[in-house]
Amino acid sequence: MEPRDVLEDCTVEVAADTYAVVTADGDVSDAFATVDDGRETTHVVSEDRLDGVDAAETNCGWRLLTFDAVLPFELVGFLAVVATALAEANVSIFALSAYSTDHVLVKQDDLESALDALSELGCRVRRR
Repeated sequence: MEPRDVLEDCTVEVAADTYAVVTADGDVSDAFATVDDGRETTHVVSEDRLDGVDAAETNCGWRLLTFDAVLPFELVGFLAVVATALAEANVSIFALSAYSTDHVLVKQDDLESALDALSELGCRVRRR
């Protein structure tokens, strides 16, 4: 299985919310994702929910793109193809992987460029 074949049949879902990437100790309720790498704890949280977060650092203005496909573990290079296409469009990403699919966050100002680049890979776009 080739990443480009998967992308040609894939829908990219654009979440309606705008997200923040924050560093904060402890749990953040309703976080989309939490990564604790032993040095810091990073949370991705909807900007609507930032009021209750005691964050050390906050980076706002991110839009969440979810690849609506089950990606098998043996699929090699999926994120590499996505990241390369977005890099060529001058779009910075914050990438996250779940058990069966991948997500990327892109800055609000880069959203349309990112969606154009993913459309060129064959992805369909669905906005929530």
